[in-house]
Amino acid sequence: MGIRTWGYRPHETPVCTNEAREGFGMFLEQNRGAIGRPHMPAYWSLGFQLSRWGYGNIDVLKETVNRMHRYDIPYDVQHLDIDYMERRLDFTYDKENFAGLPEYLQELKKAGMHNIIILDPFITKDEEPGTYRPYDLGEEMGVWVNNSDGVTPAVGQAWPPGDSVFPDYTNPRTVEWWTQLCLEFKNVLDYDGIWIDMNEPSNFLQGQFPGCADNDINNPPYIPSISDRSLAQKTLCPDSKTYLGEHYNTHSLFGWSQTAPTFHAAQQATGKRAFVLSRSTFVGSGKHGGHWLGDNFSQWKDMHYSIIGMLEFNLFGIPYIGADICGFNYNTTYELCLRWMQLGSFYPFSRNHNAEGNMEQDPAFFGEEFAKISRATLRIRYSLLPYLYTLFFESHVHGNTVVRSLMHEFTSDQQSRGIDTAFLWGPAFMVAPVLEEGARSVDVYFPEATWFDYYTGYKVPSAWRGTYATVAAPLNKIPLFIRGGYILPEQAPATTTTKSRLNPFGLIIALNEQGEASGSLFWDDGDSIDTIENENYFLAKYTYGAGNLKTEILKNGYRGADSLRYNKITILGLKLKPHAVTLNGRAIRRDAFSYELNGVRAALRDYEKSRGHGKSQ
Repeated sequence: MGIRTWGYRPHETPVCTNEAREGFGMFLEQNRGAIGRPHMPAYWSLGFQLSRWGYGNIDVLKETVNRMHRYDIPYDVQHLDIDYMERRLDFTYDKENFAGLPEYLQELKKAGMHNIIILDPFITKDEEPGTYRPYDLGEEMGVWVNNSDGVTPAVGQAWPPGDSVFPDYTNPRTVEWWTQLCLEFKNVLDYDGIWIDMNEPSNFLQGQFPGCADNDINNPPYIPSISDRSLAQKTLCPDSKTYLGEHYNTHSLFGWSQTAPTFHAAQQATGKRAFVLSRSTFVGSGKHGGHWLGDNFSQWKDMHYSIIGMLEFNLFGIPYIGADICGFNYNTTYELCLRWMQLGSFYPFSRNHNAEGNMEQDPAFFGEEFAKISRATLRIRYSLLPYLYTLFFESHVHGNTVVRSLMHEFTSDQQSRGIDTAFLWGPAFMVAPVLEEGARSVDVYFPEATWFDYYTGYKVPSAWRGTYATVAAPLNKIPLFIRGGYILPEQAPATTTTKSRLNPFGLIIALNEQGEASGSLFWDDGDSIDTIENENYFLAKYTYGAGNLKTEILKNGYRGADSLRYNKITILGLKLKPHAVTLNGRAIRRDAFSYELNGVRAALRDYEKSRGHGKSQ
């Protein structure tokens, strides 16, 4: 009934042949070519995001935002769940409890932040005629899913008061209707993106009213074990009619069919790269939107399952993926939420969100120490956003995964195939979170490669390769490792990406056993439409070998790259102490670089070169 997963554990470990990693990548690239390659997200959408169903009023929202800022926690995006609406009606806002919301959103924008509004796929039909434009216009345009007669709208109940009807997004007229309403609402609330929820579609009446006819479509001989009643449970009758046919055949396409129109409407409304987050997805949904793993629970096992879901959706072609950090249902605990904040800091889509009636769980709520640890971990995320953004570029252009399993990179390694407790950003950055209550260490598997501890730059002992090693993980730390042979671009972090994008860059060069490494940096203005297709971007390739760091400019189509400034280059794994460093033949002052023998780390500071062929030797 559609790809709607919020964290389940597969019963068996998948089997992978010993084909080369390049072959696996080619398969994914061909698959994306058929279903549509993932969209290129806006840079700001890679920042940390905060949400809650249950702010209740604008004062609670403001206090939450203010305490995040008091603790200087990196934070780019504020979401608005259904409590911002007037009586939970789409395309409205509560002018009593959220009085001044339009003006407040403008304040957030001035501070360099962005905001996301939620919209649901059902429209109440019981307002006074002429008082609720979304329904009146929809009636006029004939955009609803109909009953089996193909004429009368199918009716259900959901969040809005009274009965609701359901837009049929497979109908071109519905796309026109939806686009028009999204454009009009932009003039009411100046949103930056749209979160579409409940789009399986959900129906609280579970097919009991007006009742599904007793026929072979509504009651087929075989009913999947997920339902103990009928295929209409919590959704529409299977014999309902859509533009493409019976709901029985189009149910799994509902969220998919809503995502593309929402993407284009948001892009048209904002004039910028679209942000769309959808609960219901299908093959190809990644071309126009991202996904979160649904209504999870504040439980340790759900935190673990989120890694599985994240890896799966990258294979599905939906790399912009994450789970509700700290859990959606139930009250969280201090330790669970802290460990989840550490893990969630490395979800591609990083958002803390929970349900109405539960305790607050934003990272500023728990006090100074919690905020300090969360801030430190998020600052690591923000410092590595240039690397993450480059991975999304490669995903958009080639169809690559952004987050991947160890098996993906080490296909011939039998041990790597069953690991779902750690993951990689691209090929080079390993995240090994704490997933058990009370644990202060993690057993980490290190495939055959050179690895470095992210925090210290120390090389992981060779004896650990191809086996598990117990790594210290005190409450204030999530174990992170860099794979030798790769160069990761970084940037000094800030409290928003609006600010961090103005900061100096750096390179982390992690050498393999041959003393070599390579990597790349993609850079554009971060939110303009089709910068890649229009070649309005900067792309550099970095290679290091024989003591030389070289930069090759592959594309120089973004003038904003002229101001790129590198002030730190860190080299991990040097075997000999460097006695001199030159930049394009010019000697660098001795006090401008340092070398740590115990950490085999070398750092070159104040490297203020925007582009060109730099050499260190």
